[in-house]
Amino acid sequence: MMEVAYVCEWEKRPKSNHYPSIPLVCAWSCRNLVAFTTDLKNEEDEKVSHMVHIIDTEHPWDVYSINSGHGEVISCLEWDQSGSRLLSADGDGQIKCWAMADHLVNSWESSLGSAEDGDPIIALSWLHNGVKLALHVEMSGSTNFGEKFSRVKFSPSLTLFGGKPMEGWLAVTVSGLVTVSLLKPNGQLLTASESLCRLRGRVALADIAFTGGGNIVVAATDGSSSSPVQFYKVCVSVVNEKCRIDTELLPSLFMRCTTDPVRRDKYPAVTHLKFLTRENSEQVLLCASSQMGSIVECWSLRKEGLPVNNIFQHRSPVVGEKQPTILKWRILSATNDLDRVSAVALPKLPISISNTDLKVASDTKFCPGLGLALAFHDGSIQILHRLSLHTMGVFYGSSSGSSQRPGDEPAIKRQRPGGPTVHFKALQFSWTSLALAGVDNHGKLHMIRVSPSMGQMLDMNTLLRHLLFLLEYCMVTGYDWWDVLLHVQPGMVHNLVEKLHEEYMRQNQALQQVLSTRIVAVKASLCKLSSATAARACDFHAKLLLIAISSTLKSLLRPHVLNTPDKSPGDRLAEICSKNTDTDIDKVMINLKTEEFVLDGPPLQSLQQLIQWVGDFVLYLMANLPNQGSVVRPGFGFLRDGWSLGMLREMMVMIRIWGLLKPGCLPIYTATSDNQDSMSLLFRLLTKLWLCSRDEGHPQEPDEPLIDECCLLPSQLLVPSMDWLPVNDGIICKLQGKHPLRLQFGKPYSLPGLNSTAQVEVFSRSPGVQRMDHLRCLYMGVCPTEDSKACTRCGCVTMLRSPNKTNAMKQWEQRWIKNCLCGGQPLDTSLHDTAAL
Repeated sequence: MMEVAYVCEWEKRPKSNHYPSIPLVCAWSCRNLVAFTTDLKNEEDEKVSHMVHIIDTEHPWDVYSINSGHGEVISCLEWDQSGSRLLSADGDGQIKCWAMADHLVNSWESSLGSAEDGDPIIALSWLHNGVKLALHVEMSGSTNFGEKFSRVKFSPSLTLFGGKPMEGWLAVTVSGLVTVSLLKPNGQLLTASESLCRLRGRVALADIAFTGGGNIVVAATDGSSSSPVQFYKVCVSVVNEKCRIDTELLPSLFMRCTTDPVRRDKYPAVTHLKFLTRENSEQVLLCASSQMGSIVECWSLRKEGLPVNNIFQHRSPVVGEKQPTILKWRILSATNDLDRVSAVALPKLPISISNTDLKVASDTKFCPGLGLALAFHDGSIQILHRLSLHTMGVFYGSSSGSSQRPGDEPAIKRQRPGGPTVHFKALQFSWTSLALAGVDNHGKLHMIRVSPSMGQMLDMNTLLRHLLFLLEYCMVTGYDWWDVLLHVQPGMVHNLVEKLHEEYMRQNQALQQVLSTRIVAVKASLCKLSSATAARACDFHAKLLLIAISSTLKSLLRPHVLNTPDKSPGDRLAEICSKNTDTDIDKVMINLKTEEFVLDGPPLQSLQQLIQWVGDFVLYLMANLPNQGSVVRPGFGFLRDGWSLGMLREMMVMIRIWGLLKPGCLPIYTATSDNQDSMSLLFRLLTKLWLCSRDEGHPQEPDEPLIDECCLLPSQLLVPSMDWLPVNDGIICKLQGKHPLRLQFGKPYSLPGLNSTAQVEVFSRSPGVQRMDHLRCLYMGVCPTEDSKACTRCGCVTMLRSPNKTNAMKQWEQRWIKNCLCGGQPLDTSLHDTAAL
């Protein structure tokens, strides 16, 4: 049910070592970046640096360490909604905003910040941007993504002119101040502070939530379980270019354990205070502890009728008058006495938690997002239902390497080792709640799988449906799906890819267009998990590049006259090529308005490398048509893909027309005959193959004459060796076993991955082979001297600095500054030193 996937630890050094900071904080972004803190202590001068470490979960050994410059221990870390910026706050009131430099995941800089000097920060949050998506478990069987995932009406915390959400952050200090920093469109920071209430007092713990109306709710306690937990409504506005904060006291509560005569003095301190979700300010989780144990309570804010005095009950009611109501906190559930809690993690999956939705989740056995995680000082983790607080599963620590169903063995009966026990000081759920990241009291990072069934026995179809549901959720939201892949076994890959494609094809055309590249990236990630489908992963990456090149080349076309019809030149090209089945490329050109293809010479010449890739790819596909045997080779997926083959036909026609204007832009082929018309030959063979597969419902096998002609291609043209993407060196392909991997920060894991054993020779890389810039389609040499960046998801490599000066190629490169073709994040491959920056 829960098992450790890998553990990553620090290397011991003679002069400086990493120690867990107190408090130790951890945060997990929607891009599957995990940030956590340590203190780097220099043994010579006893100087301590407060470090922030950022890892990509796919390459945990490549830790990106930032010397934060904080003067005190870091108390809060908070990612923004896009996962590209990180807030850090410390015990001296300093708040820093970290952003990627040049959009590189291993290069961070802090250019913004605010301060409440000497006033420690205890709670921190970005302002809400008004985007909230609800996940409907009861509609998981629906064919419409709009029914499975719906946009919830939710107002931003603060809006600019036109309703655009204003960015910024909010913090609560130990002295009872709430401070807000707003990012103005011109880059300036607007800051204001206000007391939570008139009588300021010490605040030991606080948490922040948001309401659908755009307000902010702050929960605060002084740390004593006998004191009330106070709630405040915070309204932020901008008046005359100044930030204004208004606060209002809301109903408070006393913990149930303080009113119980048996437990009144048993748990004196409140150690954890959390809203169940950031978008729900009406449910809160409280944990009170002592040195010996803890107790957890879940409370809900409800609207109740206010009883009326008997004097007023006999008067005749006014028409339309309603009974007065009052908001009151009511306890939903409470645990029995527990071991001492060391950390709490709440799920981020936005499932509905009404009684009806919970019943549906129970019937469908869909558990992600239902449980919260409690870590204990004995090293164990319990998953509790987030409303009823009953135990859903137990993990007994990485030392035993096992997890058991509740009731298998009471915790009190287990033998406990002597000495200090390894336990988690910080715990975070992934965004689909299928993984837990924990940092223990020795500073080690643990990645723990959390089963989507929570230990229930599920048939394969149900498990596939749950994983498919979460993959669809990641596609719609744009979140990274790495944690879903943790639960995909090689035997599931084919079925998942097919079912994902079926669900995608049932969506409307507009949604299909939006998700067209994202679904290809998901399929590529899935196919890398199995040696049987590894070649298909190459096909999907090639398809991403094909789609990008096609859209770029079509965007260069301009209508000949301004009063254009509804269809663009690119759309007309696609329509004519789909209707015209002629195998002669020149006859297809006759039906086109060639004046729409007239371009200046420099843009065409600068795009020659992309045009060359298209030409080489068509030649490779046709030459390998007869070679598809028992071993699936890269390119096989295109031979039945009528849509992609049609796109290649369209580009061949475009390139042919441009070649008449600028012969230098044409792809270069090495032919055995001087009078060989290579493009005409390839177009004829490509059209014949396209005719066999354009009807996806009833594809036909290529006839013998076509295969015979393709067999002759290597004797007519020199077939290029396509440089497919390198085998991914990430961790996901190495986690198929049940035993946890032991890793070390700064040292890549060297165990051969799944794909390296695949019997496909194109994956092998000999030392003397030239390296390829996969986005620019250029060779960089055997030992490139240029700095490059690589995608953390697919391994795609490209140069950091552009060698091109033409606008057309710069526009192509601008598309891949933030993200790779697959949507992954780039990192600077020249920054391999894991020491503190």
